[in-house]
Amino acid sequence: MNRKTLVLPAVIGLLAPVLAACGGSDSGGEGAEAIVVGTTDRFSASKTVPAPFDPAYAYDVGSWNVLRQTVQTLMAMPNGGGDPAPEAAEECGFTDSGNERYACTLRKDLKFSDGEPITAKDVKFSIDRARAIKADTGIFALLSTVDAVETKGEREVIFHLNTADATFPFKLSTPVAGIVKPADYEKNKLRDGFDVSSSGPYTLKAETKGDDVTKIVFTKNPNYKGISQVKNEKVELRSFEDTDAMGEALEKGDIDMMTRTMSPEQIKKLQNAKDSDIDVIEQPGLEIRYIGFDTDNPSLKNKAVRQAVAQIVNRGELTSKVYGSGADPLYSMVPATVTGHANSFFNEYGDPDVTKAKQMLTEANITTPVKFTMHYTTDHYGSATKTEFETLQKQLNDTRLFDVDIKGEKWDTYRPKQREGKYEVYGMGWFPDFPDAETFLTPFLDKDNTIALPYANKHIRNDLIPQSRREADRLTASDSIEEIQSIVAADVPLLPLWQGKQYLAVKDNITGGEYAVNSSATLQLWELGRGVGSN
Repeated sequence: MNRKTLVLPAVIGLLAPVLAACGGSDSGGEGAEAIVVGTTDRFSASKTVPAPFDPAYAYDVGSWNVLRQTVQTLMAMPNGGGDPAPEAAEECGFTDSGNERYACTLRKDLKFSDGEPITAKDVKFSIDRARAIKADTGIFALLSTVDAVETKGEREVIFHLNTADATFPFKLSTPVAGIVKPADYEKNKLRDGFDVSSSGPYTLKAETKGDDVTKIVFTKNPNYKGISQVKNEKVELRSFEDTDAMGEALEKGDIDMMTRTMSPEQIKKLQNAKDSDIDVIEQPGLEIRYIGFDTDNPSLKNKAVRQAVAQIVNRGELTSKVYGSGADPLYSMVPATVTGHANSFFNEYGDPDVTKAKQMLTEANITTPVKFTMHYTTDHYGSATKTEFETLQKQLNDTRLFDVDIKGEKWDTYRPKQREGKYEVYGMGWFPDFPDAETFLTPFLDKDNTIALPYANKHIRNDLIPQSRREADRLTASDSIEEIQSIVAADVPLLPLWQGKQYLAVKDNITGGEYAVNSSATLQLWELGRGVGSN
């Protein structure tokens, strides 16, 4: 075939068929060869990360992508995009005018993958369990507006909220609201290891080496009832040490598709290849990258220091040098394509300016150079992360206003240390919980935030976040959302850097690759099928 790159528009979801099916398969019969997908996501169980696949604990894109294949939620984001649709539920909706009472009715004859029936009590158990465990990942905060869960009969679940929350249907579509089998999960304890018991499109079997997962086999769940049409019988997800090893496996035919994270060099090479049987798919994404500051640290407590960093960082140079066309400069924690986005950091600081940064530090009586260490993870966001932080380090140190060191560490130790406040400055990425501006702000700025950020703004927490949640019309919520962004730009507890595109590479005999990842970086393995390649 002729080499091609498929570039999908921002409205990719509108191109996909909206399927209100209950399971089903249109390719790949019994005994069909598994479709093999590569990833650089690493899955490990340890003392610091005891339960990587427990919905009450997991809060990173890799683990969520495993759970979305296996754990069923009351609501789900339909393949065609738009608002959440009933998934395990037959119907859901607010039953009051104040958006404080939300009721769902389960599908008839809903079953776990082992054939045991699912009742409203199982849903209540699952939600109450996540709220009670309060895992240190902060995932439980997604359910912070739940005051109580009530059941009526076998199929009705009623959520009583402690405040209006128009985004609650979105939150019920996230893995933390996944329905788990009570017999396999203790009420007040995480489930260690890699087993999952639920009712999603697939069942799961993990193959391990030591404490690390090397391969996950997803097998079609014959008891699944939901909105996704499962187009294959089996998918294997293989975890690779790095992008080079993953790319080599694709070229050799050991895997059929590779997803996150492909390196910029790898993407360019595949895009420029001729007469290849590998297609590169590019689509807009909602992934963002940012820097977090320990605002209690003596070197960074004065916001003038953080403002000076914001005044110096050159996002244009950073993205073009490190990521090429794969990323765009971002001037807010809310991506440019999300309703409510404002270019708050550009409005506050304009173009990079060393003179202005020096003046900020001088007026605040800050002794220069200001010393601190920026930390980054070496194995979670791709191989370009090191180059990204070397570039940031050079930008800051070249001004002579800062003396910055950088240090990389593997994700399984990096993330716990970050949550424990052991880093002055740290680089993180964020993939949305759901496609709404709130999920780019509340997880970092509210109480019990996911990165344990010590920064606390009462106006944001007590007024603006509740105001935004009250608005069912998310365009109307933009006033509150934009004010939050302005405050963040002024105080700089967080510094947004860039917004990324999404890439995957797939053999041309695999169908559905264009729908295998949605704009929120959710892996949709059920979309993949095996077809016939062309020359």
